[in-house]
Amino acid sequence: MDKKCRIAIFASGEGSNAEAIVRYFSNHSTMEVMMVISNNEKAGVHRRMQKWNIPCFTIEKSEWQPDSTGYVALELMRSKGIDMIVLAGFLAYIPANIVTEFKGRIVNIHPSLLPKYGGKGMWGHHVHEAVIAARETMSGITIHHVTEKLDDGSIIFQAECEVLPADTPDSLTARIHRLEYEHYPRIVEQLGMKLQ
Repeated sequence: MDKKCRIAIFASGEGSNAEAIVRYFSNHSTMEVMMVISNNEKAGVHRRMQKWNIPCFTIEKSEWQPDSTGYVALELMRSKGIDMIVLAGFLAYIPANIVTEFKGRIVNIHPSLLPKYGGKGMWGHHVHEAVIAARETMSGITIHHVTEKLDDGSIIFQAECEVLPADTPDSLTARIHRLEYEHYPRIVEQLGMKLQ
């Protein structure tokens, strides 16, 4: 194999999914997390990545608008030979140029069984609140390809968990997180292996 599959993680928040992915690939023979890109300089992901010696970059909000070229992020990723982008709680618009350049090589994880509870404003607790309010009996995670349309890319993998009658958004979040940590790194690995 000529080289490792080089991954960039995009994250906006605490970074627990990003850390699960970094841990999974920390001694991997064919895949490597090269950097984390964020739109939030105060995000917890920066602190988490320090202990793994993963470089973190904050790119200002103007770069994450529908009319942006995505130039700064693209140049940064090109300089490191990035092969694949993994979104891990990234709460910003991905410019069309990035989607085009990495077509088929950008993935996201969503905390519901898409197409239910996707789209604008549907992230984190907002999703779990909506699931509970609708009295759903099942929820879960969806790993999907990223397109220019929010939460609309083809589904790669889904895993389910039960929504219990006594669930709160916090208790459901904990169960969803367990699914994310278990499955997301493994699916990223499968996709990355296909790129080599």
